[in-house]
Formats: sequence, structure tokens, C-alpha cells
Amino acid sequence: MKKQIVPGTISTKDLHQYIIGAVAPRPIAFVSTLDENGIANLAPYSFFNAFSSNPPILVFSSNRRVSDNTTKDTLHNVRQTRECVVNVVPFSIVRQMSLASVEFPSEVSEFEKVGLTPEPSQTIQAPRVAESPVNMECRVKDIIELGEHGGAGHLIICEVTLISVSESVMTEQRLDPNKLDLMGRLGRNYYVRASGAALMEIYQSVTEIPVGFDGLPEHIRTSSVLTGNQLAALASQVRTPAAEDVERIKEEKGLWMGDSMLEKHVKAATLIEEGKVWDAFCLLMTAS
Repeated sequence: MKKQIVPGTISTKDLHQYIIGAVAPRPIAFVSTLDENGIANLAPYSFFNAFSSNPPILVFSSNRRVSDNTTKDTLHNVRQTRECVVNVVPFSIVRQMSLASVEFPSEVSEFEKVGLTPEPSQTIQAPRVAESPVNMECRVKDIIELGEHGGAGHLIICEVTLISVSESVMTEQRLDPNKLDLMGRLGRNYYVRASGAALMEIYQSVTEIPVGFDGLPEHIRTSSVLTGNQLAALASQVRTPAAEDVERIKEEKGLWMGDSMLEKHVKAATLIEEGKVWDAFCLLMTAS
């Protein structure tokens, strides 16, 4: 039984919590801007993502406040200057990022209030956050107003003009998620740390056609042991093991001839969790 939520029948505040609780975790854009008087502003936005690589486009939304329908300094600034920097948020500055969400007066720079360091950008006037390991300097291409009432967003469409990356978060010329240690936003006061045990690597070719669930033998597809994720790991293989594959695995690893079908399914589940999907598939083919 699922609870049905119909927009317009509950308060915007409550609807907002359902949305941000379900659409999660979300990346955080720590946006730095300048106003027309040169005062720096810094604010976090989790209605944010990347939408294009060529041209490189980032989009974040600055919503109207639900309480009084007013708009934020960031929106004012990008309307005036048509530029901003999107800084990423690692764990090392997550509390400072949270502090920057406070509604300080417009004439106050959040950089000073939260103890972060502005550094010059190269392609725009708005400063970068020195403590952030990745800074994306942007020119604002468009601002799309989504509504007139409290909670309505403004989609701020930004074209990246320069990306500044700290070498400390790279491995072999690629961004390393463990070194980046980024934070994600969930509902209410919850965040998630995207590093360490929270990471999992899933490879799936998008060009080779996999076996699919419907290509699995029935005793595998209807297993009482294997989970949906484990079955999907098997279904992602590009072919079903042939008899010679099964024989080779049996000879190489002395596999499982004396086990019952249930025992083989249990062992296969363990192998899949260890990343030995092909071995698990071969084992299960001996249970048919």
C-alpha cells in the first residue's frame, strides 16, 4: 500500500519535504557571486546538476522563499552580473557550507561569516572558494522563472568557462571520488558522504547486448535466494555460460558438484557479492 500525495492538496512546505526526501542524494552547488557593488555572496543549492558536456552546462535553481515569497541574493546577483562560480563541497567544508545557508543581510559577505577564502577567478569577476577542490567558473546563459508563488524555482542555466581542479583530488588524471570526498544532500537535515564504504562500482556496457532477465534459465530467474540486484548482475552478462565454460570452471576451481541446488544458489549469491559474477553464473548452470 502506497500513500498518495497530490500536489495542491498539502502545504508547499510538506510537499517540498516529500520531493527532497525522495529525489536524493543531490549534489550541492556552492555558488559564489558578486553584486553590482562588488560584495561577494556565497550560498548552497541542492536543486543542481550537470545537463550538457558540449557545451558544458550546469543548472541550479534558486527558489522563492515559501515563508514570504521573496527571492535570494544569488538570484539578484546573477541577474545583474550574468556570472557565478559553482564550487563543489567536500566533507572538509560541509559545516561551513551549511552555515552559509543562513540568510545574512545582503551587505554582508558570507565568505567572512563562514571562514572561507575568496580567490580570483580567471574568466569572470566572481571569486572562487579556495578551499573547494573543484571550481567551475560560469557565465549565465538564461534564467527561467518557474512560478510566482513561494517555493517556485528559477532555473539558472550556466555555461562553464573554466574548471579549476586541485591535483590533490586526482588519480591518473581523473577525479578520484575518495579523494574528492563530496557531500550530497537529502531531505530534512540529512547529508551523505560520497566516499569510502559508501562507494560502489557498477560496470555495465551500453553497447553490448546483455542476456537480460528473460534470458536467464527459469531456476535462476525464480530463485528464492538470489536478490533482484544479484539476478541483475547475472542478467548483465553478454552471454550464458556454455558447457565448456562450466567444465573449465569446475576443473580450475573444483566447483560444487556435490551441492544441492539450494546450496549452489547460496554459494552463487556469495560469489556475486565478491564480484565473481561469471563464476557464479557457471556454478548456477550446473544446478539446472
